[in-house]
Parts: sequence; C-alpha cells; structure tokens
Amino acid sequence: MVKDGPMQTCSGKGHLEMNTMRTLKTLLAICLFAPALTWAASGVHLDSAPGRSGNNAALQNGAKLFVNYCLSCHGASAIRYNTLLGLGLSKEQIEANLIFTPDKIGAPMRVTMRHDEAKKWFGVTPPDLSLIARARASEDGTGADWLYTYLRGFYRDDSRPTGWNNHAFDSVGMPHVLYQLQESMTTQEYDEQVGDLVGFLVWIGEPQAGFRIKLGIGIMLFLVVLFAFSYALKKEFWKDVH
Repeated sequence: MVKDGPMQTCSGKGHLEMNTMRTLKTLLAICLFAPALTWAASGVHLDSAPGRSGNNAALQNGAKLFVNYCLSCHGASAIRYNTLLGLGLSKEQIEANLIFTPDKIGAPMRVTMRHDEAKKWFGVTPPDLSLIARARASEDGTGADWLYTYLRGFYRDDSRPTGWNNHAFDSVGMPHVLYQLQESMTTQEYDEQVGDLVGFLVWIGEPQAGFRIKLGIGIMLFLVVLFAFSYALKKEFWKDVH
C-alpha cells in the first residue's frame, strides 16, 4: 500500500512503477490467454492442424483466403502488406491480388468494416487476428489446432441471429463466412484450404519465425565447430604438461 505523504522518494516511486508494470503484464496475459484456457476446459476435442511452415505456396493461398474472406471484418494490423514479400510474392502481385482498398503496400492490413457497424451486426467488434494463433494456444493443443477445429466446426442453427453455430465455440456471433467455399469442395479439399488459412494466421503471428529457427540452427552448428577447434587447441597447448 502506498501511504499519503508530501512527496514520494525516488526508490518508492520506482517500486510503485515496477508493481504497476507487473500488474499490467499480468492483466495482459489474462486478456490474451483466458479465452483459450476457458475453451480448453470445456473439453472440446482439437483436431491437429496440418503444418504449413516453410510452404510458401500454401501460405500464399492462405493470404488470398484471408483477404477475400476475413479482412472485411477482421484486421491484422500488426503487419503490413509489404510483410507478405517474405512469402515469395512480388510487390506487383501483392498490389494486384491482395490489396482491394486505396491503401499502399506499406500500410497495415486494416479491417475494412467500421467498428460501430461490426458491433451492431455481430454484437461485438470482431477481434484483430494478428496474434490469434498465439493467443489461442492452450494446454490441449496449439493455436493452430484451435483455429483449424473452429473453422471446420460451423453448423446450421436457426436459433442464432446469423443462422450458424459452432461446435468449438457455442453461441458464436460470427457467421460461417467460408460456407460457399465449403459447399463447392469435397471435405478433403476444404480441409486443405482451411489448413492454408490457418497456416497464414500462424505465420502473421511471427513472420520471422522461419529465419529465427534457421539462425538458431546455424548458431548451434557454429558452436559445435568452435568447440571442436577449441578442444583440439586445448589438447595441443597441454600435451607436454604432466
């Protein structure tokens, strides 16, 4: 407890700021992970999402699905369109196929729907999806597993305002935006498309993950080689010492 007084000392002020930062970090963690933990506790089975890491063709398709089916309601404002260059796309391809607004390639992937309209139609403002795969990770599976199960779990429910409900998220406010795509495909084909979309949502949560992994492997190999040379050098220096 901070007592009233004429002046805070420097150390007291610093202690208060540290406590405030810890509290804010705790609240942020709760906001991010409480939905996932609540959902995990419900006991819904999670299907394993297919891996898409390093598969640029699949991730490019996921980007196309995202801008066509998701970006009208959900943004990914933590990344910019030019981040998609990391998927092997050219500037011209991004501008021609993935930007449907007056935004430039350096602009964030912002939602096109107004927040007040979204709240009026769906009851809540659709969340930004920049970190959704990381926020939905739980003890029962990864965030990718949650998204993969969720996007394949919609079913008709006339009691809901949108006419849709979801096995993984009961009484969900979101309609089944992929239903036309699903109806035009076999189950296996639709699952592949959802896998690509989920892969893209995972990728935007950490676009540099692939580089980070390669860098980590490279550093480990360097350390192994360095150890071998160091050990050989140590033996040479100490060979005459008994």
